[in-house]
Amino acid sequence: QVQLVESGGGSVQAGGSLRLSCAASGRTYSTYCMGWFRQAPGKEREGVAVFYTGTGFTYYADSVKGRFTISRGNAKNTVSLQMNSLKPEDAATYYCAADPLSYCSGGLNHVFGYWGQGTQVTVSS
Repeated sequence: QVQLVESGGGSVQAGGSLRLSCAASGRTYSTYCMGWFRQAPGKEREGVAVFYTGTGFTYYADSVKGRFTISRGNAKNTVSLQMNSLKPEDAATYYCAADPLSYCSGGLNHVFGYWGQGTQVTVSS
């Protein structure tokens, strides 16, 4: 089993930045496909970005390209999502997801087996 815990959410004004972090614990693997998803009230969950730890491959939703960066975190078994130039439409609960030993072949449609509990991001205009 893999446990995922997100942190770093909060409130920010439009144009500001936040950095989310996802820490994986429990059984560990050599590589992961990691993903960040978000869900706003009344909307479906959408993929934001995915990251393959083996090669550093990344893929982003068009809505966040050039503003968000997914990367390996500073601590072991962590992945971060740096969010810059935040917009009110970025407000949502952000979830981290993991698929051990899997290349992110599905991109934002990749099927993930493990999910975190989510962290709230609020962006005021």
